[in-house]
Amino acid sequence: MTSGTIAGGHADPVRTGVLLGLVLFASILLTGQGLGASGAYATVAAAAMHAVAPAHTAGSTYLSTWVPEDGLFGSWIVVEVLAVMAGAWLSARFSRRHAGPRPNASDRLDGGRIGRVVVGGVLMGAGARLAHGCTSGLGLTGGALLATGAWLFIPVAF
Repeated sequence: MTSGTIAGGHADPVRTGVLLGLVLFASILLTGQGLGASGAYATVAAAAMHAVAPAHTAGSTYLSTWVPEDGLFGSWIVVEVLAVMAGAWLSARFSRRHAGPRPNASDRLDGGRIGRVVVGGVLMGAGARLAHGCTSGLGLTGGALLATGAWLFIPVAF
């Protein structure tokens, strides 16, 4: 075990929390925006809808606010989620958790499991948008900004 890690090769939670706080601080300082994820999915969905039906998207109060003016890569939240994916991949590579046996889920995809997974994901995404953000955005960014809703949510979530 090396300094900064705990059993199993995972990062020390206190050091990781401090690092996450510094990343959040830098994000707010440099971009004026906090961390979160659900906005990226709303942006991608609005951009897709705009590509298919621009008149409908322009007429929708909700969708029109999410259409990125400079394309998907001009949207901070989309770039953030792509960076999170890249960071997760790099973390798995550096900790050597990317290799080794992977569970074969194909034998467990019986019945309507895929359908239930898709419906559950869509419902969670819709709930996040109705709440104006996901748990990561509310807990991290809202908590850092001392938002009352975030500080009510955090202990309930845990």
